[in-house]
Amino acid sequence: MKPYCFAENKITNSNEASIHPLDIGLIRGYAIFDFFRTVGRHPLFLEEYLERFTQSAEKAGLPLDYSLQELRDIVYTLIEKNDHQDGGVRMVLTGGLSDNHFLPARGKLFIFCEPLMLPSREKYEKGVKLLSVEYVRPLPAIKTTNYTYPCWLSLDWKAQGAEDVVYHYKDRVSESSRSNIFLVKHGQIYTPQRDILWGITRNKVMKLAGGVGLSDFNLDDLMGADEIFISSTTKRILPITDIDNVQIGNGHPGPVTKELMAAFLDMEKESAGSVN
Repeated sequence: MKPYCFAENKITNSNEASIHPLDIGLIRGYAIFDFFRTVGRHPLFLEEYLERFTQSAEKAGLPLDYSLQELRDIVYTLIEKNDHQDGGVRMVLTGGLSDNHFLPARGKLFIFCEPLMLPSREKYEKGVKLLSVEYVRPLPAIKTTNYTYPCWLSLDWKAQGAEDVVYHYKDRVSESSRSNIFLVKHGQIYTPQRDILWGITRNKVMKLAGGVGLSDFNLDDLMGADEIFISSTTKRILPITDIDNVQIGNGHPGPVTKELMAAFLDMEKESAGSVN
């Protein structure tokens, strides 16, 4: 974490930030967050992330006592004060101190800058492996801090050389634990539309691709795809070439995926440059 953060309603030293031990964000795992990247000290797609953060707070019933402009000002102040060139910015709103240790209350807002390690060049060039898991994420439209199940699963997927998991439930694929998923079949791109977080990067990919099919599909459809990729803030667009030790397509990142990867990098550069 960088030296300065926002806590206790002010910019402060990160080492001084604290949370009450009975905050339900801690004892019940009830809190929301969002995370975005900085490139050359410029927050990428900031407006979309701030909007989603405020929507998550509203849907979760958590009071957020800051306007979009106030949040924006805090973010830019922290980036400047920390000289935060290329990395991540995390916003967290806790569930607060509850009279019965259960009912959501007025929580604490934390915003801090942190280093970020993107996937290796090899992963972008060769693709990565996913493991399928029968599961659907609770409250998928809200970006909560509750990652208990995938954190536990990560012990297994790491041992099997996988990058992450892909969720499916009742014959329907939804998403990865921290990413949205797309498949390509006969040149057409498809992505799920139910039981997912509406990712900011997902939306950017859909605009770049044009004509993306919003469609339910099952695990067999996924396994039979010509190409698969996932999208997220921290992964950009990452090719998937293996699911459950089954090769996807020809086992290499496909032409549609590679074209979108290049287009997304161009979009990033344009977005960062537009605020100079």
